[in-house]
Amino acid sequence: MAKDYYKLLGAEKNASQDDLKKAFRKLAHQYHPDKTGGDDSKFKEINEAYQVLGDEQKRAKYDQYGSAAFDGSQGGGGGFSGGFDFSGFQNAGGFEDLGEMFGDMFGGGSRRGRQRGGDIQVDVDLSFHDAVFGIEKEVTLTKPFTCERCGGTAAEPGSKMKTCTGCSGKGVKVSATRTMFGTFQTKSTCGDCDGQGEQPEKMCTNCSGSGVKKEKKTFQVSIPSGVDDGATLRIRGAGEAVKGGESGDLFIRLHVKTDARFEREGSTIFSIAKIGFTQAALGATIEVDTVDGLEKLEIPAGTQTGTEFRIRGKGIPNGRSRGDHAVMVELVTPTKLSREQKQMLTELDLKS
Repeated sequence: MAKDYYKLLGAEKNASQDDLKKAFRKLAHQYHPDKTGGDDSKFKEINEAYQVLGDEQKRAKYDQYGSAAFDGSQGGGGGFSGGFDFSGFQNAGGFEDLGEMFGDMFGGGSRRGRQRGGDIQVDVDLSFHDAVFGIEKEVTLTKPFTCERCGGTAAEPGSKMKTCTGCSGKGVKVSATRTMFGTFQTKSTCGDCDGQGEQPEKMCTNCSGSGVKKEKKTFQVSIPSGVDDGATLRIRGAGEAVKGGESGDLFIRLHVKTDARFEREGSTIFSIAKIGFTQAALGATIEVDTVDGLEKLEIPAGTQTGTEFRIRGKGIPNGRSRGDHAVMVELVTPTKLSREQKQMLTELDLKS
């Protein structure tokens, strides 16, 4: 019975080889017998279709004569029904290693990329002042550092490198797994050389060939100006070191302590200055606390409580400039007056 291989793969007749490959991969994952909901007969059909259409010469023959052109050509007198022939994949569409696709189903694995060390997070406390202006802080870490003696190569200084005998210098080991569907080849990173393809003739005496050494070190971290509470700084390569790969990153989470004198909103600092009735009525020059120290502030006559004044450029650094310091004045009503003071206020009869 004639079979429509294009229909089986859900592809158009003018589909490219890449489109056919994508269609086959999708269906193969969907119907593989070892997966939940898999369908053995359906899997055989799409395999049969792709072994033909995935080969340019076979596809041309199929387009001209149909599936009848392949009856008996795969052995068993029944086309592909007698069993799987995975050898066709080596020439059909670039599947040189089916382990790339199904390796994980049978406990295999593909070659790993370059290894990377673990990330580290530490917490650092800052005063309000330090957060505004920035500071150098000491951070102490106990972690794997790149071995200073061998520079992470694992080789004793002066020792030469040799080709890894475990993988013959390829960095990967190939293993074959026999299954009911055929033999699958899978690749895994060589554990003898950690994927480097070479080993030192003499191991480093400081790190015993590990390329890293766990130590406790203290170093300086530059905290930039203007950071806020909860901010996280990332220092690339300052995390855990690993042989044959790149170090992880160090994340520094900042905790800014509160200051009873100030509040912060963006690049603006807010504070309250308390003034007396006479200062508010007649005007005065007062001193207010800022992160830069005491600053003089002119209070004009007739100032009302809740009035806000701005001291330019005394706020939080923001790029090349700084925000403002906003000062809200609060009128303090006297609670203890002498008899003479009360008499004077009565005579003034001040009303709103």
